[in-house]
Amino acid sequence: MTFTATDHLLMARALRLAERAAFTTRPNPMVGCVLAHGDEVIGEGWHQRKGGPHAEVFALQAAGERARGATAYVTLEPCAHHGSTPPCADALVAAGVGRVVCAMRDPFPQVDGAGFDRLRAAGIAVECGLMEAQARELNRGFLSRIERGRPWLRIKLAMSLDGRTAMASGDSKWISGEAARRDVHQWRARSGAIVTGAGTVLADDPQLTVRLEDATEFVPPLRVVLDPGLATVARGRVREGDAPTLYLHAPDTKPPRSMDAERAAVPVQGGRFDLDAVLALLAARGINEVQLEAGATLAGAFLSAGLVDELLLYIAPVLLGERARPLFDGLHIDAMTERLQLQAIDSRRIGDDHRLLLRPMARTG
Repeated sequence: MTFTATDHLLMARALRLAERAAFTTRPNPMVGCVLAHGDEVIGEGWHQRKGGPHAEVFALQAAGERARGATAYVTLEPCAHHGSTPPCADALVAAGVGRVVCAMRDPFPQVDGAGFDRLRAAGIAVECGLMEAQARELNRGFLSRIERGRPWLRIKLAMSLDGRTAMASGDSKWISGEAARRDVHQWRARSGAIVTGAGTVLADDPQLTVRLEDATEFVPPLRVVLDPGLATVARGRVREGDAPTLYLHAPDTKPPRSMDAERAAVPVQGGRFDLDAVLALLAARGINEVQLEAGATLAGAFLSAGLVDELLLYIAPVLLGERARPLFDGLHIDAMTERLQLQAIDSRRIGDDHRLLLRPMARTG
């Protein structure tokens, strides 16, 4: 299938529109739509919030009667089912759109090709696959939940030049600079859940909230504390504010009578949480992306289990010395052939710090 330069240009525009809802649309995917006659844009829109109009509806409203015979560039297959809103495929048919160019098929079971079938049945030309890699990258969290049954997991870490994350006492305020700490809130804002462990709550008593400097809208992510024995309930900052909090504990743990926070039991194996079960539980709650902000033990456990999709690593120009705490514990790497190789996806300077976005590759041995 051959796409023109105009097709590429307008799909790229639709992808940029979709990304505007990175902080607000979950658990739904980010979707953008551009309607055009040739290279003339006559309407555009993006899905902003769950329950609100979809991208195609906004674009059709903007185009009005001019939508007839137009080409619709959509970043994800138009829906074909009645959810919170009517099917977008029906809206495109009713408007008389002549051609639909889509970045990718929607694997959501209630769509999964049904939108394309409905469009083709109405005589609309459908072409799919334009900039699919970019569309998948945009919605990597949603696609992970639908296709793998678990959220996309990102570990956020700040370290010194000698690979340390805290002093031996546990003190880690602050390794990274102010600009890096502001940047973290942008990543928190796109996450459906921020996960931490009991050790971090006891040591730092964090809020784990999103604090943006401007008036940008966001949906507060769920704060999740992995606490087998509910030993951290007395630490209340993680329950402050508008963001919800969920405690995950061992099945045989009896909660304190005064505990009014939401909680759920998760299987424990060998004294440790079943991390697959943790992620499955979060997926069942509609969580697309998880940001793990925890210590070396929990971060190492997720990494060793092969459940980490990317690392968000801030490297500060400081040295903490050999007695300071390491980046990961429990990786059990004893030979070079067992090393875990990471692919650098993005590298940039944030204030005085360096930020790396890394993704694990298959082991070499």
